[in-house]
Amino acid sequence: MQENIKPHTYKVSATDRRKSNTHNSLLIWFTGLSGSGKSTIANRLEQELHALNIKTYALDGDNVRNGINKDLSFSAEDRTENIRRIAEVANLMIDAGLVVIASFVSPYKKDRDNIRDIVKDVNFVEIFVNTSLAECERRDVKGLYEKARAGLIKDMTGISSPYEAPDNPDIEIKTEKESVDQAVDRIIAYIKPRLNLKNE
Repeated sequence: MQENIKPHTYKVSATDRRKSNTHNSLLIWFTGLSGSGKSTIANRLEQELHALNIKTYALDGDNVRNGINKDLSFSAEDRTENIRRIAEVANLMIDAGLVVIASFVSPYKKDRDNIRDIVKDVNFVEIFVNTSLAECERRDVKGLYEKARAGLIKDMTGISSPYEAPDNPDIEIKTEKESVDQAVDRIIAYIKPRLNLKNE
């Protein structure tokens, strides 16, 4: 079957799209425990980038698992496939010239390394939202930890399933010491040179 797949060469390239958008494309990947603050920071970041006329799209567990990945469970194997599919979707969006903002627990280092391989290192920014388990449980914004402690949710990261923290993320955010605004300012300062904004 694979030998019958022959990609068509289109005349409009990723470079053309980036020129049209007046900025480079990137994947900004937020990883951390559930309740760490990933989506909150990602949402604020997208607002700030939108104000700078940067073309963005946000991906998170809810909008992906309700659609393209709704057939997957939370087993280790399905978590890996979940992240692989997201990386492939993000790679298409990078080719479209967008800045993709992805917020996923993504607990396994091998899966995050695979994202980097798929989208290429030059297009990848890894952000570790480092919030203690105790604080995530205190927030428990979705009630998941309470259900996991009661045995109602299996394979809950941080409770019955491991989280492998990044060894060397591009940015580490400690939400118990840093505000959302401070975190977003640091992220923008870091990515601006890589965006190569043409309208500044």
